[in-house]
Amino acid sequence: MPEPSNNDRPERCELCARAVPRLTRHHLIPRTRHSNRRNKRDFDRSEVHERIAWLCRPCHDHLHARFTEKTLEREFNTLEALRGDPEIARFVAWIQDRPAAFRPPAARRMKRRR
Repeated sequence: MPEPSNNDRPERCELCARAVPRLTRHHLIPRTRHSNRRNKRDFDRSEVHERIAWLCRPCHDHLHARFTEKTLEREFNTLEALRGDPEIARFVAWIQDRPAAFRPPAARRMKRRR
């Protein structure tokens, strides 16, 4: 899939709303799950590839540290669902006032709970 143009990217993280110099592309339906049978049944092929969220690195790392790919696919495949998780909401509230260059030291060491 080609890299989207800069016109397709928001100026802020879609979770914490921080303006950061570089956003990462988060597949709301993880790429490792695209060929899964349930995924093929539940989602249109174009939707699977187009469900993208632009996130700052700390938010992106936090999601992948918190949830397994399977959980992201089944329960948290929209921004609304992600924002509705209490732990994600707590993280977003904590990080949104941090400077753009801020990186939490232990984001990857967090245990996955689901």
